[in-house]
This record gives sequence, C-alpha cells and structure tokens, in this order.
Amino acid sequence: MAIPNFADIAKQANDLINKDFYHQSASTFEFKGNTPNNVAFKVTGKSTHDKATSGALEAKYTDKPTGLTLTQTWNTANALESKVEVKDALAKGLKAEGLFAFFPASQAKGAKFNLHFQQNNFHGRAFFDLLKGPTANIDAVVGDKGFLAGASAGYDVTKAAITSYAAAVGYTCPSYNLAVTATDNLSVFGASFYQKVNSQVEGGCKAVWNSKTGSNVGIEFAGKYRIDPVSFAKVKLNDRGIVALAYNVLLREGVTLGLGASVDTQKLDQATHKVGASFTFES
Repeated sequence: MAIPNFADIAKQANDLINKDFYHQSASTFEFKGNTPNNVAFKVTGKSTHDKATSGALEAKYTDKPTGLTLTQTWNTANALESKVEVKDALAKGLKAEGLFAFFPASQAKGAKFNLHFQQNNFHGRAFFDLLKGPTANIDAVVGDKGFLAGASAGYDVTKAAITSYAAAVGYTCPSYNLAVTATDNLSVFGASFYQKVNSQVEGGCKAVWNSKTGSNVGIEFAGKYRIDPVSFAKVKLNDRGIVALAYNVLLREGVTLGLGASVDTQKLDQATHKVGASFTFES
C-alpha cells in the first residue's frame, strides 16, 4: 500500500467519522462537469443553519503528458485563487505546487509554495508561506509492512524559531487501520480505529484528550452500512450524547442526494437539532 501523508495516517477513521454527514449545513449544492479540452469545472453553494450563503466556481485544466495542472477558483468572498501543479516532471514522485491568492476588495495577496515527495517507503511534504513570516511547515512519514511513523514541525523564518510540532504512529492494511497522534506541540493526544468488516459494513471510533485543559476524553463512534450498490447509511454517536444520521443515494446517473440529521439526546426539548440536505450533479 502507498505510504500516506502525515495528515492521512488516520484517514480511514477520520473519513468515516467526519464525511457525508449532511446536517452540518442546511443545504449544499455541487455541480461537476468536463469540457472536451480537458477542463473540469465545479460549482458549489452552501447555506448554513444561520441562513448565511456562500459559493465558489472552480476550473481545472490538466495536461497529462507534462504532468501540469492549472486550477482557478473564484468565490463569493471575492477571493481569486490560482494553483499551478507540476507532477513527476522534475523527479519521479515529486509534485510542486504554487498557490496564489488575491482579494480585490482589500488588495491583499497570498503566495505559497508546496512540495510533495512520495516513494515506496516514504512520504514527505513541505509548505512555505512566502508572504506571512515567511513560515515553513514540514512533515514526513516512513512505513514498512503496514507500520507507519511520522512527525511534523512548523518554523518561522523571521523569529528563527520552531512554532509547532506533532508526531504520529499507525498501522494500516486493507481491512483496518490503527493510529495514535500527538498534536499541538504534543499536548493533544488522539487514538483512532477503523475496520472494514465486509463489503457492506464499516465501523470506527476516535478518542481525543487535551492535556492542557485536563478535560475529559472525547469519544466518537461511527458506522456505515452499504444498503445496495447505489445507497448507504451512516450513524455517529459522541460522548456528549449527540447522534448524527445520514443517507446517501444515487437517484440516477450523475445525480446524488444526501440527507442528514443531528439530535442532541440530552436536550430533546430544545431547538438544538439540525437537518440538512446535499445535492450533487455530475455531467
């Protein structure tokens, strides 16, 4: 199996617990399409439970022979973002990214440069913010026979000081994943477990403890059931008694509907519950 990047050491459990729960927004809309000249475009829109709306338009051009990808995004906050990616052109397994942002209203600008390097037993990344600091964030993961170990660090060039660091270990195979992480300067500890029981059932849990606040351990459990080839259902429960439910179905080719709800079982008589819907169209 390919070595994951540092942020993805616990990806299977994180995706099971966090993705496809549609109650987090009142409604979301996404339309994806492709043009004959290799341009993929995506239009997204979101309405929050506070009735705030936002949206974005993205266009991506890929030239596979050269490994070049150009992405342009414009959102309702009037932010223009451009990304240039070059993969495997300089060295096998190396991807270089340039990200540029411009905010016309404030004339603010952003410029970042990222590197991703992946080999059979190694996955390293470096992120450089050229206009703020400048700062650098570097992480790396090594692995062998399913065992993983990684670390990350942030560095402020102006202050000549390390600003953050984290570490993680894990074990992954096609049917399950275990991970232990220590983030926020080794003060927030997490442990996660994910298992694919069979082709229909997945389950996982995650526990987090913050040593700075001395708070209780936060625990989440989640499960996914593949009902049939075009639909699935998910459920999530945390230690605060909040239950989340989700249902996803492919209505017809290119049209997907997601429905979700969240219920606070400790406040059933209060208006703390949430529902949401998601619509995805692909052409």
